[in-house]
Amino acid sequence: MDPFLQAAVDEAIEGLSEGGIPIGSVIVRNGEVIGRGHNRRVLKGSAILHGEMDALENLGRQAAEVYRDCTLYTTLSPCPMCTGAILLYGIPRVVIGENRSFLGAEEHLRAHGVALTVLDDPTCLRMMENFIQEKPNLWNEDIGES
Repeated sequence: MDPFLQAAVDEAIEGLSEGGIPIGSVIVRNGEVIGRGHNRRVLKGSAILHGEMDALENLGRQAAEVYRDCTLYTTLSPCPMCTGAILLYGIPRVVIGENRSFLGAEEHLRAHGVALTVLDDPTCLRMMENFIQEKPNLWNEDIGES
């Protein structure tokens, strides 16, 4: 497995161990992880701390050129909220672990020039399928379904 995707998977596993949703993300610049996070909506009682949002929050305020020189790795296809943050900060590349259990706003990212790579990683897929089966109500809450 790609070492940066593995770092995102490690974040997802940490989120699951906290009683949350197993989605993790890392932000990479010049071959180094500079931001990392996982879904903390349950842990923090947050409306917005998806894995990508948590990674951005943990990265902290950066100059615009930093974001524009990064790749965001995420275990799951980014939702519309996370897509908006990716576009807002001009992150040019996103690597997605899997998009079969949830297809986010990938076409919106592509339409705005973001380069996407979908790895269809079996570890990411299995982790999400198991979680969705075990906790469908929590999953539906996270993606805004009823």
